[in-house]
Amino acid sequence: MLTAYSISDVGCVRKNNEDSFLVDSATGLFAVADGMGGAQAGEVASRLAVSSIRDFLHRAPLRDEATLLQAIEYANQCILSAASDPELRGMGTTLVCVLDSPEGLVLANVGDSRAWALQDGSLRLLTSDQTWVNEVGRALGISEDALRTHPRRHQLTMALGVAPPLRVQIGPLAVPPGCVILLSSDGLHGPVEQENIREILLRPISLEERGHLLVEAARQAGGPDNITVVLLQN
Repeated sequence: MLTAYSISDVGCVRKNNEDSFLVDSATGLFAVADGMGGAQAGEVASRLAVSSIRDFLHRAPLRDEATLLQAIEYANQCILSAASDPELRGMGTTLVCVLDSPEGLVLANVGDSRAWALQDGSLRLLTSDQTWVNEVGRALGISEDALRTHPRRHQLTMALGVAPPLRVQIGPLAVPPGCVILLSSDGLHGPVEQENIREILLRPISLEERGHLLVEAARQAGGPDNITVVLLQN
C-alpha cells in the first residue's frame, strides 16, 4: 500500500492556483494536473480532469492500465464539452498520475507535468515532456542553451482538452519497496534543479516535511508558477 502526501502552493507571482491534485485511496489514484486558459478556465480544466478520472474509476468494474486510459480519454471529452462555454473556451490541462491497481502500479502522463523515482540515492525522471522543446527543438539539434530562452520553450504539444485524438504516455511502473515517487507540476521542476530536488528527497524526514521543503525551494527560486507536489512511498 502506498503512503502519500500532497501539497499545492500558488507561488510568488500568480494570483490564483490553476493546479489540482488528487490522492484517492478508494480508487488508488494519485494525480497532478496543471491547468491553462484565461480567467479561471485553467483551474476548471485541471479540477475537471482529476475529478472525471476519479469518478470513472469509481464506476469501473476493473482498475487496470486499459481502464485508466479510458478514464483519461473520458476526462478529455469532459473538458472539451465544458469548453463550449465561451468563458472556458481554449482551456486545457496537463496530467500525470499513478494508479495503484491490483496488477501493480500504472503511470500515465499528458503534457509536461512529471513523475520521478528516487531509488538507491538516484533521482530518475519517469516521464517525457510533451513539449515543443523536447519533441521538436531537440530533434532539430538546437542547443540546450538556446532552448532555455527559445520563444516556444513553454509550448505544449499535447494536453487534455485541446483536441482528440489524445496522446497518452502510459504503462506499468515497477519500483522496489521503499522507493519514493514524486509527481510534480512545472512550478517545481521548472525553477528548481533536479539535483536540488534529489537532495531534498534524500533527507531522512517525513514525506510531509520533504513536500514542504520542495515547495519552499520553488518559492526561493522565484515561484514563477503554481507549485504542486504529490509524494508516494511503497
